[in-house]
Amino acid sequence: MEKEIILSKMKSQLRYLAPADTGDDDLGPLKLLPGIWKNEPNLPGRGWNMIALPFATDPGAGFNYRLLMNQYNEVLIFSLIDKGVPNRGISVDESSGATQESDQFVVTLDYEQQIKQIGAADFPNSGLAGPADLPIHHEPGLWLYMLNETTRGLDVGRLATIPHGDSVLALGKSNVEDGPPNIPDEVSGLPIGVSPDVEGNPYLSPYKNFIDHPFKGVVTDPAFPGFLPHRTTDLLRAANEGVEIKRTTTLSVDTTVETGGIHNIPFVVRQANAAAMKSTFWIQELAEKDKHGKPKLRLQYLQVVLLDFFSRRDGLPGVIRWPHISINTMEKVAPSKAEVEVAPAIQS
Repeated sequence: MEKEIILSKMKSQLRYLAPADTGDDDLGPLKLLPGIWKNEPNLPGRGWNMIALPFATDPGAGFNYRLLMNQYNEVLIFSLIDKGVPNRGISVDESSGATQESDQFVVTLDYEQQIKQIGAADFPNSGLAGPADLPIHHEPGLWLYMLNETTRGLDVGRLATIPHGDSVLALGKSNVEDGPPNIPDEVSGLPIGVSPDVEGNPYLSPYKNFIDHPFKGVVTDPAFPGFLPHRTTDLLRAANEGVEIKRTTTLSVDTTVETGGIHNIPFVVRQANAAAMKSTFWIQELAEKDKHGKPKLRLQYLQVVLLDFFSRRDGLPGVIRWPHISINTMEKVAPSKAEVEVAPAIQS
């Protein structure tokens, strides 16, 4: 019923841009996102990343790639809402041939993601992992809430542009449930198209290195298990231990669904083609209250990008798919409107 009310509202008013407010019902499942999310000060270093990259190794190594691990802090800002975006169309009555307007209406929320590493290591050691405070990612984009004329229940989408030369459209579904998120267990980052025998397959030596010597970034606690390439979600679940989560909104999107996809510049396609991406965001309302008496908000995500390079080594045709996995746990630090200039309402 809520979606029908929002749709009726969008049809009856002009499209307009405005600073986004937390809790704006017009955003549907995106309504808790507006504001600023960070790791610091209370959840520092909860961001972890792994990526395999082509790398010219010494002769005899048996592989030409390196595995890079990063620990990072992130700032994720959702600032501008665009309401009542119309996609114009018609529908045709199959029996009579009569036509009528059948427009789709979309509500969008823009975002900007900035990530700086606080620790990094790679194997083999390339000398390229970089120092602390090195920016390693910047991504402007849009989340979409599609109110009507959808297929297969796909009501959310994510548009992203990456400075490496990639543009992304991922489509998916939203869901709201009481309680904590259902984070999948044992999400492996091992390459697809290679024998997964880490102990017996020397081609996987970089992965074996970080399994035998877990990457811990700047964490010095000897009990800390590290970020493991074959169990990449362990630290997400560990971050929820002892936290009372009352409700979770899940946004899950995938570039392989419907018309989704990734387009890359020619160099990226030739060298390490970003072929597919799936990401899940878990927006959490905690039992703990903020200074205004409202539930504190946390955001966790799991993102898996599949990079295609080098021929498969399992006897099947095609190329190896290398999972590039990122996880993080953040909290909302500022729910206020972003300081942005907005355009006047326009009819379209």
